[in-house]
Amino acid sequence: MLRVEGLTFSFPRGGRSLADISLTLSRGDVTCILGPNGAGKTTLIRCLLGALSPASGTVTVDDIPAHGLKARQFAAKVAHVPQSTHSVFGHLVRDIVLMGRSAHLSMIEAPAARDHEIAEAALERVGIADLADRPFATVSGGERQLCLLARALAQEAPILIMDEPAASLDFGNQIRVLGIVTSLARSGYAILMTTHHPDHALLVGTQVLCLREGRIVGAGAPRALLSSTFLSELYDAPIRMLEEDGVQACVPILPQDLTEEILQNA
Repeated sequence: MLRVEGLTFSFPRGGRSLADISLTLSRGDVTCILGPNGAGKTTLIRCLLGALSPASGTVTVDDIPAHGLKARQFAAKVAHVPQSTHSVFGHLVRDIVLMGRSAHLSMIEAPAARDHEIAEAALERVGIADLADRPFATVSGGERQLCLLARALAQEAPILIMDEPAASLDFGNQIRVLGIVTSLARSGYAILMTTHHPDHALLVGTQVLCLREGRIVGAGAPRALLSSTFLSELYDAPIRMLEEDGVQACVPILPQDLTEEILQNA
């Protein structure tokens, strides 16, 4: 559904360039993009969304060049869930979710009953229907993230691009979001998400794409690719993979001399 081939991008004044990025995202996929800060994850998302223009390469949606789609056509196929957003107009949670229907309405068309039904169903699906009449600015960070996800679902686009959907969330809300991601993929959505948590790729990813300095340094099935050695090289820090009862997790390890110092001062 979404295909990227040989994408290259660079800012005029340098910083977070991309070189020869290729990936394919199909229905049922959860592709997780990993990499250290400055690797180019957000820059890649901005290129996919059309906010930045690649120097070379192609981005196609259902075999149609993305740059050839009008904004409304693109929005009917691809929805974006940002890390966070703010409302300065006092919008209610239901108002924010209803905005997802704008891709299906003309500039002068008001949401109809059907649009309200779709928005309500999206709120139900992410579990925050009880917050519908709360001002968006007053709900917690985790609830805002779920609201933004509901807005994307109300858009009814089959491709979801999510920029660190579990950033700054507690464990409970992380699991909640990841559970929704898994459910959406099983129902036929194609999902691309950036994350700073390799554990999340192990939990929900069907494939993983690892970036470092704007280049792909690894791609494949999470359990096959993500090892202690690979992750340590990716993040330039000692990381150990652990497994118990079939569940894998990665743990950052403090340098030996620092560990000994902490133990001596304990």
